[in-house]
Amino acid sequence: MSPILFYGVPEGCSFGSIVALEWLGKPYRLCRVEMPKVVSGDDYKRINAIGETPSLMLGDGRVINESMAILNCIASDHIGKGLGFAQGSAEFDRLNQMLAYLNTSFFNAFSPLWYSIEHELEPEAKKALVAYGVAKVEKVHSELEQLLDGRMWLLDKGPSLADAYFAGIARWNDFHNVVDRKQFPALNSLYERLQENPAVRFALAIEHEQQVESSGRFLGHVSLDEALGYLKQAA
Repeated sequence: MSPILFYGVPEGCSFGSIVALEWLGKPYRLCRVEMPKVVSGDDYKRINAIGETPSLMLGDGRVINESMAILNCIASDHIGKGLGFAQGSAEFDRLNQMLAYLNTSFFNAFSPLWYSIEHELEPEAKKALVAYGVAKVEKVHSELEQLLDGRMWLLDKGPSLADAYFAGIARWNDFHNVVDRKQFPALNSLYERLQENPAVRFALAIEHEQQVESSGRFLGHVSLDEALGYLKQAA
C-alpha cells in the first residue's frame, strides 16, 4: 500500500507535506479532512488522537503525526535528492533547526489570529487578541528575513523540506492580511518563487478541488472510511 497523507482544508499546514511528496517523487495518496468538523470527529481521531492534520499512514499501517516527523520520514529514503539529509550530518541539523523555527515561531505567530476567527469572543477581547497576533506575525517576518540573509532558499544550496513547509504557512499572511511582504525582500522573493513552482500550484489546486496534473507520483484520493479500513487490516 502506498502512503496516505491526511491533509486538512481549508488552509492546512499539511500543504507543505503535499509539496514535499511532489518534490520527492514518492508514490502517495491523499485523504481530504475538512476542518473543523471532520478533523475533530471520532472517526478521524482513530488516525490522530488529538484531531490534527497532517498525518501520514505508511504502507505497513503505522501512522506518523506532526509535520516535522512526516517531512523527515518521507525524505529518509530519498536523501540523494538534496531535499532532506542523513541524520547526524551538519545539513540534517541545520534543516531541523529551520523546521523547528518555522513550527514553533512562524506557525505559532498566526495562532492568535486563527483563534480570533474560530471562537466567539467579546469585542474588546478579540481586538486585543488580533493586535497581539499582528505584532507576532510582524516580528517573525522580520526574524525570518534575517535568517534568510539574502539567500534564495531557507538553506544554502537549493529548495529543501523547510521551503516546502514554509510554503504552507507563509500564505496565512495573505488570508489574515497582516503585513506587506514586500517589506522583507528575501522572504518575499522566496514566497513569490514558490508560487510559481509546479508542486505548490498542485497543492493549491488540490485544496480547491480543481483538476490538476501531478508533477510527482500522486495516485489519487481515498476516503476516510477507506483509510480506516486499511488501518483495521494492518492491526
